[in-house]
Amino acid sequence: MLATKTLQTAGLTRTLAKRSLRFASSVSTDEAPYYDVVVAGGGVMGFSTAYHLAIAAPKLKIAVVEKDSCYKYASAMLSAGGIRHQFSETENIEMSLYGTEFLRNIGTNMKVGGHDAPDVQFVEGGYMFLASERGLDVLHRNYATQRAAGAEVQLLDPVALKKRFPWINTEGVEQAILGMKDQGWFDPWAFLNAMKRKSVSLGVDVLEGEVKHFDLGGQNQIEKVHIEVQNSPECGDMRFNSVRAGVVVNAAGCWSSKLLEACGSFDYPVKPRKRSMFAFHCDAEEIWKGDAATPLVVDPNGVYFRREGSGGRFVCGWSPEPEDDYDGQSTDELDFPDHDHFEEQIWPTIAHRVKRFEAIKVLSAWAGYYDYNTL
Repeated sequence: MLATKTLQTAGLTRTLAKRSLRFASSVSTDEAPYYDVVVAGGGVMGFSTAYHLAIAAPKLKIAVVEKDSCYKYASAMLSAGGIRHQFSETENIEMSLYGTEFLRNIGTNMKVGGHDAPDVQFVEGGYMFLASERGLDVLHRNYATQRAAGAEVQLLDPVALKKRFPWINTEGVEQAILGMKDQGWFDPWAFLNAMKRKSVSLGVDVLEGEVKHFDLGGQNQIEKVHIEVQNSPECGDMRFNSVRAGVVVNAAGCWSSKLLEACGSFDYPVKPRKRSMFAFHCDAEEIWKGDAATPLVVDPNGVYFRREGSGGRFVCGWSPEPEDDYDGQSTDELDFPDHDHFEEQIWPTIAHRVKRFEAIKVLSAWAGYYDYNTL
């Protein structure tokens, strides 16, 4: 989730230094407000981008455009709130290592005068991926990549796995990768609020509305962003619905493809994929308390679960195989979690993996979009 790095912002800052001079001279007579950077999308990634740019280059004029200030359908708000270092690409691992460091220092770095230090409830509960015989080669390759990148993970065979977590059924598991240090979950809502408040304190403007289309200049460079205003800020007596931009950052997440349709017929590979999550309760303290408390466990078929708090509450979900997945069509479908996924995929899997989960009942359910890269 925390995928913005200082090295990346440094490169963007150098680019902006050149573009800002060109745009300031070429469109200085336009009445629309000018920003060095316009970030389309005010979720976790959007404000992370704005914050890091504001820190790296304080003189930049930055605006974040967000269409839903309530974040009803924001992906991060509807997710499991996890942070892990178990990826197959070195770059992802390095960014996540930075993300953990950022979370640990958020109380200091994100504090704004007059407000309490933010607490995002970071739980270092761990992540564990289970592999069947079919997935063993991939698991070993990923493990080597993760270790080389500095992730603190360990391989467990079924005997070691059962010793570490006595409540788990190891049938069908050949090996597992477990990472306890620096991996776990946090409150994405608290994180977003902290990031947004800090960004605003650093001079970032927040424009409430939806980016609808762009004006393109030479070399198809975006020069103006047109916003469908919902609660537009005012500039004197002028209420504006467009801004000039040196650089536009697409941080629209699962809506990134739709946003780029405004630039023409460009098929962007990031698509919205519906994900349903379910909460349930289990009285078995050995699963959520003490040294054997469960991390976030990912089964070979993509079903996952983790504990939530310390009273026997758990959350779970499923990431389908590509052939079982589909592009989301409308946020209306998010009002209806896929309960058949729980009955047909999730419950059978977790009840097999943890015997005490056989008698659970769903307490609540919700759905959100996942940003899925089809490449």
